[in-house]
Amino acid sequence: MSYPAPRLIFWETTAGCNLRCIHCRRVTVADQLTPQDLTTEESFRLIDQVAEIGKPVFVLSGGEPLFRPDIYEIARYATDAGLPVALATNGTLIDDAVAEKIKASGVKRVSISFDGSDAATHDMFRGLPGSFEAAIRGFKALRKVGLPVQINTTVARHNETQLEDMRALAKDLDAVGLHLFLLVPVGCGVEIAEDMMISAQEYERVLNWLYDVEQSEPELQMKATCAPHYFRVMRVRRAEDKRMGIFRELPASHDRQLNGHPHGQMHAATKGCLAGTGVTFISHRGEVFPCGYLPVEAGHIRRQTFGDVWQNSPLFAQLRNPDLLEGKCGICQFKSLCSGCRARAYGVTGNYLAEEPFCAYEPESRTVAMS
Repeated sequence: MSYPAPRLIFWETTAGCNLRCIHCRRVTVADQLTPQDLTTEESFRLIDQVAEIGKPVFVLSGGEPLFRPDIYEIARYATDAGLPVALATNGTLIDDAVAEKIKASGVKRVSISFDGSDAATHDMFRGLPGSFEAAIRGFKALRKVGLPVQINTTVARHNETQLEDMRALAKDLDAVGLHLFLLVPVGCGVEIAEDMMISAQEYERVLNWLYDVEQSEPELQMKATCAPHYFRVMRVRRAEDKRMGIFRELPASHDRQLNGHPHGQMHAATKGCLAGTGVTFISHRGEVFPCGYLPVEAGHIRRQTFGDVWQNSPLFAQLRNPDLLEGKCGICQFKSLCSGCRARAYGVTGNYLAEEPFCAYEPESRTVAMS
């Protein structure tokens, strides 16, 4: 059986980073490039292998990708290979000259992470005083050269009350999108999960807020990452709207996606958990994982081609079969639409097929059985 090409590939270009974010998925972070990073030539071979199987959005992440002096050369090579290239950065190293280089390299979109709507909240989480203002400057430099920039926000207990302020910040900076990342307890995040994770009920509140914002402000692209149950929330809310005679237009982000708009392609969400099905993550050493938050290796591009891993990994085959899901995910009527966050299941239970531990929904079959 041949599987469709992934829609999104995240490549951790380096483990090097200038920040020490307390929620980072990495256990260790270097303050410089590491010898294990793929070389420029290895990077080019990876890009060639990806381009052979399709044209997924190719996200250059890290660490901090701007630590690599060859990052512009790599972005240009991927662009020339026909891949839509995005850059995921903390924004603190971007000035006007760097913004011009990023644009010249062919990058189509940049994401900058803000983990609070003010300097005190963001800087505490990012581990560097002044990182908020530096990220703001980087954001404005990118907008000045005409690059679309989205805000990525990790939602946890420290900022769950700032969502409206984050939306205001996105509008003030002329962001094309606000993407919410629901904290996954992996890497450094394991150490803070107990204190920082919001409850399943609070997840429901955040996801319903997101749905309401999508309807009222469709020009700002909203997306929930590591929150596959949003697709269940969206399905249920739309059904409720229909019963009440409320007609809502398809949000602009979904419309752009369906009509092949490049910004919609960057959105690239068609169902809940895409780990190993529509998304994959490649580490700076060449390991291939289902996503950046599920640290179970599916293959290694220093030993295999990317296409071989994508098509033939037994791990990916499991993740592509919703009938293998366990617990309440396995009996849920939304399991093919949602699938639960496989990384969060693994982080909490050690079993990536276990039920999503931060979902408040009780499947109809379980409710009937308990009555």
